[in-house]
This record gives sequence, structure tokens and C-alpha cells, in this order.
Amino acid sequence: MSTEQKTVAVLGAGTMGSGIATVMARAGHRTILFDIAEANLQRGIDTVNGFFDKSMSLGKLDAAAGDSAKGLLEGATDLQALAGCDVVVEAVFEDLALKKDLFGQLDEIVSDSTLFHTNTSTLSVTGIASGSRRPERVVGTHYCNPAPLMKLVELADGRHTADWAHKATIEFLDSLGKTSVVTKDRPGFIVNRFLIPWENSCIRALEAGWGTKETIDAAVLGAVGHPMGPFRLLDIVGLDIHQQVATRLYEQLRDPKFFPPPMVERMVAAGDLGRKTGRGFYDYDDTRLFGS
Repeated sequence: MSTEQKTVAVLGAGTMGSGIATVMARAGHRTILFDIAEANLQRGIDTVNGFFDKSMSLGKLDAAAGDSAKGLLEGATDLQALAGCDVVVEAVFEDLALKKDLFGQLDEIVSDSTLFHTNTSTLSVTGIASGSRRPERVVGTHYCNPAPLMKLVELADGRHTADWAHKATIEFLDSLGKTSVVTKDRPGFIVNRFLIPWENSCIRALEAGWGTKETIDAAVLGAVGHPMGPFRLLDIVGLDIHQQVATRLYEQLRDPKFFPPPMVERMVAAGDLGRKTGRGFYDYDDTRLFGS
């Protein structure tokens, strides 16, 4: 496992971006969390620091390591601040034009050797890479949510991804303590191709009265062995994010099992997005995304 410290930029300070930034800082890399909105950026930084504070309070991280990780994190609202980055991880809203534009802008700022990673889970890595004049350096790295707690990262090459970028990405993921699984550049990759229909099925079962959120979560924990039930997971991911991912997969695959159930639309309309808003399927006093 490589222990060389790198400078890593994470684009987007939402749920995924904050989680990925947590992973980077915890692994000892200088981490720049980027967002165009100052309020979003501060919220993201607070999320990362909150995770470390809680980990220290629970005895899962010693004080020296926690303080060191917090010291490696900084924020930026100007892309020029990313000039010295070795790796850029894009974790912004699932919009192809936006992702392409960001990589195109970064081409003029960072070194030609900088790795570009996209955390997309629904869009084409090849399509995103086309925004860069060096598509050979673009690799899909989909971190399973919640990123600080889940070890798996899906790795998907674009059509023009170079062997050196693929190998360097695997080495980098190893440095984070992650397990990488190579998959094809296809909608949903492996995880969301299975997970989204399953989560939709759980929501439909709840709508139909087959069980309560508590009993369905308990059944999954007890019989399937997942680390958390579907409704706890959905509350961490965010119902708005689930809706976006499910809708985009449905648009590409035209399979009704990907279409989000009506309950999701009602919850999003009500602002019941999950842990980040204090209420989703469950209510939360602690709105830190990666809290216990």
C-alpha cells in the first residue's frame, strides 16, 4: 500500500463529496474540498470535521489521528486553488454538461499528469471524459455510500482511459484502504444496477403495508446480513439523490423497476430527505450524515 501523501481535490461538498473528502483526509492526503457556493462548502467541511469529532468521541479514532486528519482538510471556491493537485475526484450533481465543463476547465489549471476521477453512478464515463482534452486520464471511481464507512469502490474505464491511469487509480484506492472492483462503463455499473431496483422494491413493500420501516430494516439486517437496513441507508444517501439516480437509470434503461415509487416523490416534495434534513423515513436529532 502506498503511503505517499498526495494533494487531492474533491469537487462538490454534498453528501458524496463530503464523504469522499473524509476518506482522503483520514488516509493522510492533503484534501481540498471544492464547491462554488460558500454555504455548501462550509456545510461540507462541518460534515467532515463532525465525522472525525464523533469518531474520536466514540474511541474509534485517537485524538492525534483525528486532529491530523482535520488539519489536512481545506476548502476552496475557486478552481485555481486546485492547480497543484495530483488527483481530482468529481462528485457534483449528475449532469453530463456540468461534469464535462469542470474537467475542461481543469485541463487549463492542473498538470497533465493529474488523475481525473468521476464518482458518477449513472452517466457514461466516456461521455464525461470527452470534456477533457486528455480523456485517457479520466477514470470512473464510484464510492459506495456512505463513503467513510463502506470499503467498496467501483472502477470503470472510459473508452480512452489509458493503462497507466487505470493502474495508478487502483494504487491510489489501495492507499485509501478501499477495495476496488472493476466494472464496465454501463448505466449503474454493478452496485446501482442491483441496488436501486431493490431499494424501490423495499419502498413499494412499505407502501403496500407488507411491513413497517422497522420490520423491513430488521429483516434485511437479520436475514441478508447488510450493515444497515434499506430505509436507514436511504436516509443517509438522501431521498432526493435516490430519486435523481433512479430517474436517470430509468431514462436510460426504460425498465420500470428503476422508476422511483410515488412515496419518494411525496417525501422529496415535503423536504423529508433523510438525515441531512433531520427527517426521512426516520427522525434524527443528530443530522451529521455519517453519525451513528
